[in-house]
Amino acid sequence: MIRVGLTEIALFVAPFVLYAGFLWLTKAGVMDAQSWPLSRLAWLAIAALALVVGSFVFFAHFSGSKPGSTYIPAHIEDGKFVPAATK
Repeated sequence: MIRVGLTEIALFVAPFVLYAGFLWLTKAGVMDAQSWPLSRLAWLAIAALALVVGSFVFFAHFSGSKPGSTYIPAHIEDGKFVPAATK
């Protein structure tokens, strides 16, 4: 669960980091308030949210078990641990 959360945080932060890298490469002043107007922050936030929502859709569609499969939870069998599986 931590991996999924860190993936979403990284995707949200990515547009801001890329823009800061662009400012740094063009020597425009990363820490200058004029380089971060409210309209640009809004577009970066929209891009970040689009990445996060897109990743939610991607992971929901392409991860997990096949449709119709049966989940067998982890259990103890003959004194030995049997991990979870799908059939």
